[in-house]
Amino acid sequence: MYELIAMALALALLVVLLHFKVKLGRSMVLAAVGLAVLLRVTPDQFRHALVEEWNDKDKALSQTTGYLFVMLVALITMVNVLATAMKETGVSQRLVSALHGLFRSRRLALAAIPMMMGMLPTPGGIMLSAPMVRDLGDHVGVGRSRLAAINFLFRHQWEPVWPLFPAVTLVQGMLGISAFALISHNIAITAAGLLGGVVFLLFSGIPKKDGKSRPEGRFADNIKNFTHAFWPIVVVAALYAAFDMPPAIGLLLAIIVFLALHKVALNRWPGIFKSGVEFDFSLLIFGALLFKLDLEAGNAVEAVVRFFAEINLPDYLVIFFLPFLVAYLTGVTTATAAITFPFLIPFIGTGPEAKVGLETLAFAGLVCGLLITPVHLCLALSASYFKTSLRGIILKVLGPTLFVAAAGVLMAIFFG
Repeated sequence: MYELIAMALALALLVVLLHFKVKLGRSMVLAAVGLAVLLRVTPDQFRHALVEEWNDKDKALSQTTGYLFVMLVALITMVNVLATAMKETGVSQRLVSALHGLFRSRRLALAAIPMMMGMLPTPGGIMLSAPMVRDLGDHVGVGRSRLAAINFLFRHQWEPVWPLFPAVTLVQGMLGISAFALISHNIAITAAGLLGGVVFLLFSGIPKKDGKSRPEGRFADNIKNFTHAFWPIVVVAALYAAFDMPPAIGLLLAIIVFLALHKVALNRWPGIFKSGVEFDFSLLIFGALLFKLDLEAGNAVEAVVRFFAEINLPDYLVIFFLPFLVAYLTGVTTATAAITFPFLIPFIGTGPEAKVGLETLAFAGLVCGLLITPVHLCLALSASYFKTSLRGIILKVLGPTLFVAAAGVLMAIFFG
């Protein structure tokens, strides 16, 4: 119980700091330090946790805290550099009209961009679609908090069903069920999230079309302009899928080729690359990873799981709220699945006896926790990039989150 209170106080500190206009990165670091104090995590425990993580043969290098910090900072810096390069070469301006011409519907374009990028399961990958969504949304006249919510929500609709997300295969393996069984049930979560996104984010807050927002240009020209802007992202995805190349490195290579193809003078390159460096972004990532390390070093998540197991909640509440709470506290999909699903196996079952509808309820709880927690890195990055508040984004995704929860409940009732 104490660990749960400590986490709540740390998150409350984050909210208070943001209320007093402390920058998000600094606020996240201070909240993580506060959590370390409350959990009595000493510097020696931090060191031990990092060493243990590094020596863990079951944990890939890409999952270690140091690697994640370096690569996420590099990725976000490269995204900012690409956005500047596209703006200076005029590509971003042509992209807006191209998207209008290709999709015709501005609402469809705003949702489709993060959904396409969401098929690349990389930490901080939400930043790959952010510049395109921002440019198109600014041109149309959509508020920044709504743009951040659209980019964030639609980016995460693949997580319950897309096999490239480790949590999908992890849960499938733990329960001993087929991929078809898992995906055919979890698709209800994705469908509910999309429906909620359309109802709460796309039906309102999008200005009516006027003369400047009408689709222009020939189809061939629109394809060409779209390709000019989108090919660096395709290269990053291809290198990641084919060679497991870190997206930050893939994006750096794509930027170099992009600048060369557009014949940008070499003396302009340093200024373009310098524009991508933002200190608060680095602090934000450091704070989020420090928060996660606090929980690991203090064994806090395990304590919370035990607490919920001991108070004898009704089965459906345990199945939904255990993944919800752990996802809310950690902001990490795979870690939440790995921590909570072993405890839920007695409720759900395994193999042919598995009640897959109950698995969907559990995964819906996981997704709901991720969508509204301020420690979810994608949410924090969105707030920082779009220069809006965490509260504004969370309030806008609350409706779609309720749709996801309802889908989980209905699947449990009819298929559990």
